Amino acid sequence: MAHADFVHLRVHSAFSLSEGAILIPDLVKLCKRYAMPAVAVTDSGNLFGAMQFSEACFKAGVQPIIGCLLPLAADQGGLSAEGLPVLVQDETGYGNLVKLVSHAFLESEPGEPPHITWDDLEGQSEGLIALTGGVSGPVGRPLTEGQRPAAEAALSRLESLFPGRLYVELTRHGLDEEKRIEPTLLQWAYDRELPLIATNDVYFADTAMHRAHEALLCIAQGVTLSNEQRRRVSPEHYFKSPAEMRSLFADLPEAIDNSLIIARRCAARAPAHAPILPAFPGLDGVSEADELRSQAEAGLEKRLADHVYTPGMSDSERKESAKTYRERLDYELGVINHMEYPGYFLIVAEFVGWAKAQDIPVGPGRGSGAGSVVAWALTITDLDPL
Repeated sequence: MAHADFVHLRVHSAFSLSEGAILIPDLVKLCKRYAMPAVAVTDSGNLFGAMQFSEACFKAGVQPIIGCLLPLAADQGGLSAEGLPVLVQDETGYGNLVKLVSHAFLESEPGEPPHITWDDLEGQSEGLIALTGGVSGPVGRPLTEGQRPAAEAALSRLESLFPGRLYVELTRHGLDEEKRIEPTLLQWAYDRELPLIATNDVYFADTAMHRAHEALLCIAQGVTLSNEQRRRVSPEHYFKSPAEMRSLFADLPEAIDNSLIIARRCAARAPAHAPILPAFPGLDGVSEADELRSQAEAGLEKRLADHVYTPGMSDSERKESAKTYRERLDYELGVINHMEYPGYFLIVAEFVGWAKAQDIPVGPGRGSGAGSVVAWALTITDLDPL
């Protein structure tokens, strides 16, 4: 079966939290429906879905292209909403993208959204293909604001950072800004001999989902649909078919063709590995298993005294009342230790305990662990599981 002659390189999955509305399994189905041989996910500022995306595509015979919309600060003096789309070519690129995303989360100042700077890209761009980012990118945004020198300077810097790996991105979602800057982007691409790439910035599967997606964005912003100042995307931000994209860019077929060229240049998957759980710090030589048992047994005794024992109970009656709880606790601790989860329970208990001490509401718990005596003894949950 012949494959399609276009692949999407700008998809926001549901891992673009409160922004994208396409689940990874549904994305794979869309690719299969249109016989697309590859697809890229460029979630906003994170790689949360990289592993699930890689594995789902691989199993379905679709080439995964790992990417990210990097939040790039305009300068050292302040932040902007500029997004730089990058795609992973190889293992080196994947490693560099992981470093950049981690840097954004770990090194941004408290209170600021995660971001990177231009300087952060120095020395960490190898193995990555960059797109200029459309109207919201580091080239397009200043251009839409009439800052032509700044836009051209950004393009020059991207050329330097991504030699032979930079594409001038064109989008056509029916926005006035796109129409206004496209002639300049085309001229710069031709003057500098930079390849063009046509993309559709995808947030939802089809036009029928547009209204629901608007509601999702409203929830994220804490506003109502009637708010005229809210962020919105057009109904054109859906997963268009290859035929629709060919028609949309009929005057620039090379920009469509280059989507397959980029796909051929990319060959990397997120490496699969077992979950990596953080260690519980500050135990001074005591094992996590022993610390968990110590805290859980002490916590259970307090729970029994406060909620199970009744006034006037004899010692034998108390012992009999506690027997089932203690046996259950011992069994659960064996399971938790066998699964190597004692640190996880200790960390969750510390988080929840701190939140309660600050009068911050916490939920009732979820998952299998929420119904355990261990969670109850550690005051993670407050409902007696027995």
